[in-house]
Amino acid sequence: MIVGRRIIMTLAFYPRGGSAQVVRYLGGALGALGHTVTVCCGSLGSRGSSSHAATFFAGLDVQALDFTEAATWFEQGRDPMAAPVPFHPSFEDRPGVPDRVFASLDDVAYRHQVAVWQSLLERVGQPDLYHIHHLTHFNDAVAALGDRPNVVHLHGTELKMLAAIRRRGGERWKHAAAWDQRLVRAGRRADRLVVISPTDRRLAIDLLGVDPSLIEVVPNGVDINRFTPVGLTRSQRLVQWRQWLVEEPQGWDESGQPGTIRYSDSDIERFFLDPASGEMLPVLLFVGRFLNFKRVPLLVRAYATVRQALGPNPPPLVIWGGYPGEWEGEHPHTVATSTGVDGVFFVGWRGHEDLAAGFNCADVFVAPSVDEPFGQVYLEAMACGLPVIATDSGGPQSFVNTDPARPNGWRVTPDNQTELADAIIEAASDRSIRRERGRNARRLIERQYDWRRIAQHIDRIYNDLLT
Repeated sequence: MIVGRRIIMTLAFYPRGGSAQVVRYLGGALGALGHTVTVCCGSLGSRGSSSHAATFFAGLDVQALDFTEAATWFEQGRDPMAAPVPFHPSFEDRPGVPDRVFASLDDVAYRHQVAVWQSLLERVGQPDLYHIHHLTHFNDAVAALGDRPNVVHLHGTELKMLAAIRRRGGERWKHAAAWDQRLVRAGRRADRLVVISPTDRRLAIDLLGVDPSLIEVVPNGVDINRFTPVGLTRSQRLVQWRQWLVEEPQGWDESGQPGTIRYSDSDIERFFLDPASGEMLPVLLFVGRFLNFKRVPLLVRAYATVRQALGPNPPPLVIWGGYPGEWEGEHPHTVATSTGVDGVFFVGWRGHEDLAAGFNCADVFVAPSVDEPFGQVYLEAMACGLPVIATDSGGPQSFVNTDPARPNGWRVTPDNQTELADAIIEAASDRSIRRERGRNARRLIERQYDWRRIAQHIDRIYNDLLT
């Protein structure tokens, strides 16, 4: 094992999604192995906010570009991509947001992005190795600085965009072909490609045309000390749900304003407690952003079927997440209100530090995403002893019910509302099955997905390149 190497990790975005969590945990685990890790990334807002890079990546050396001025430009009706520090583009195409999709940016905007990031990297100085997260303009900024070994870590979202470009994306985005070529070139320049699932390995080979021998499958990991079963009492769970839903509401409707969805103590008592015994009903939990592939509206509609099937005391469904003001397609709260389904609770976007407690206040994790690139949040739920309900697609295929003798959840056909409802009904109806599959889930995480084990795998890749 090589120690004492200087590693620069790059992330073109401000801290928000799953790849930022990977950078945070992997960077810390590599530091524990003896490497010096500097994170070059974007930042938004002031210190203390979850999108502020130095706050989010506390404990790591952080060198960030501040997108706050660019966000202000957008609010003023100016182009945030033309700001002195331009706002980052996105792999997703959503209306009315500053981070418009990569494939819509022209050559001038692309060169501006590369130049600004290159300036930051020049100030930071060259490392022994670059660990580049995603395929973006950042890869070209790194390439402009000379020949240093580099590992490119794909998280699946870039592959989704490339696949969309190949599916007549040129008709949707004027500059799709140029970005296709840029990202393919960046992928082929990598000394090693890290992908997070066997599914993404196949996609990388097909979409990028890279040598399969240069691709390593390295799943994301879990902080098994933070995400662990705690065994909260009924009272402790109720205190937490009251805090998140009644005292400090952050749920938001189509206004995009946190706190616009509010609940009362009577709502908690009515939907979380069995009126006969006073005991907690099993809690179904979704965690994630409101993106199309997450299929949150489908989940809400399947839950309506569950409530009808389970009679007078069905389990509540808690929807945790949705970055404020960001959603694709139907807003899940609008679906819940328009269909008249009761028992759906919106927690809103909360810090990662609350998430382990959230899992320990729930009984089943359900996320019917289609072609989820990996599914970090599934692993974190499993680490807390929750069985998970996923679909037969994407990353979860590599860790949900892979051992027939030790099932740790349920897998259903993608976009099959009936199968999804049936799996929820089975999970909600049988406490012993939930507990058995939850124990199996925790054992799998301990055995294969501890961040320390993942960091050792990455370290072996570094060792191979640097020797």
